[in-house]
Amino acid sequence: MGRGKIVIRRIDNHTSRQVTFSKRRKGLIKKAKELAILCDAEVGLLIFSSSGKLYEFASTRFVHPFLF
Repeated sequence: MGRGKIVIRRIDNHTSRQVTFSKRRKGLIKKAKELAILCDAEVGLLIFSSSGKLYEFASTRFVHPFLF
């Protein structure tokens, strides 16, 4: 028996939304790192918070990730 589907919607509580963002951001970056290692892939990831702060990940082959 699997899990039931959940409805994806915006979290109304600001504090809960920030906590969820932080946890999911860390998880997404971890998955990007795993993908780069396991599949020998070049991975680039940009995440912008609701306040506009930039979080980035790039696999080690990039010298200066995302600098244009």
